[in-house]
Amino acid sequence: MILGALGLRTAESDLKSEVVAVTDRAGQPFSTSEHSSETLQPTSEELQVLSPFERFAFRLVRRMNQGAWKRFWTFCQRTLGAGWIHLSTYNIMNVYGLENVEAASRERPIVLVANHRSFFDMYAVSTVLFRNTRWRKQLFFPVRARFFYQSPLGVFVNLVMGWFSMYPAFFATGDHPIPEKRTFDKFSFRLLAELARTGAGNVIGFHPEGTRNKSDDPYSFLRAQPGVGKLILEAKPQVIPVFIAGLCNSLPRQIARNWNREDVIRIHFGKQMDLTEELKKPDRLRSHKEIADLVMNRIAELAEQDRVMRLNK
Repeated sequence: MILGALGLRTAESDLKSEVVAVTDRAGQPFSTSEHSSETLQPTSEELQVLSPFERFAFRLVRRMNQGAWKRFWTFCQRTLGAGWIHLSTYNIMNVYGLENVEAASRERPIVLVANHRSFFDMYAVSTVLFRNTRWRKQLFFPVRARFFYQSPLGVFVNLVMGWFSMYPAFFATGDHPIPEKRTFDKFSFRLLAELARTGAGNVIGFHPEGTRNKSDDPYSFLRAQPGVGKLILEAKPQVIPVFIAGLCNSLPRQIARNWNREDVIRIHFGKQMDLTEELKKPDRLRSHKEIADLVMNRIAELAEQDRVMRLNK
């Protein structure tokens, strides 16, 4: 999700939200030691480019993603949030490769990189993790600030839909970017990189395509944006590819599909990516794009597995 100059486009204000994960299934508290991401602060110059309301929204949501507040909202995600998604999908939800997530280290952050076709993609993925894994996790979805951080309604939607997990925010993105906001986005990327670098249980939900693919073909993809490559190269997290298919963009319609047992949802978790050679590359745009393309190739391989499975049924 680095936006603007880095070319990483994240979830949009029309609820094109991006990427995943946070909580302790047993309700156990996280370590009380302060994560380095909590000590990072924007400079006065970086804050200055935001409007008064944007600064308020940023400070509020940041506070909600720290310490006891984060644990509380994670509890809400694990119970209320995952609950309503489960009720909307349980008859038609098929999950494959969950053992690949279980095999990941609990001591290092995980970045889940997934294709993006529905507003509910990462909600479904996080519900699967909350209901089927018992290790402590914290969920973060980097997001475009437009709407979510620029109006009271947007902040409210972040609360009721994401439990404040649509964070950190990037401001210089979208169809009509405001170049000066890139100054603040530099801080947002530092914060995102720290969340992806340190913090046991941190799970970042990320859509390399940067925006929702509206094609009718579930096996088509948009071009990967280089921001995911920059994040991986700088933070060196565990990276797990995910392919999602079968979700729609209307909650009432999704509920009806569930009860009528129509249009099966498939979520495929791939093996953790071995990026040893890629992490040796120089920190430049070409490297970022090569890593982003590799990530999308892994997602495409999962899509092909799904296609073959459906043809053989």
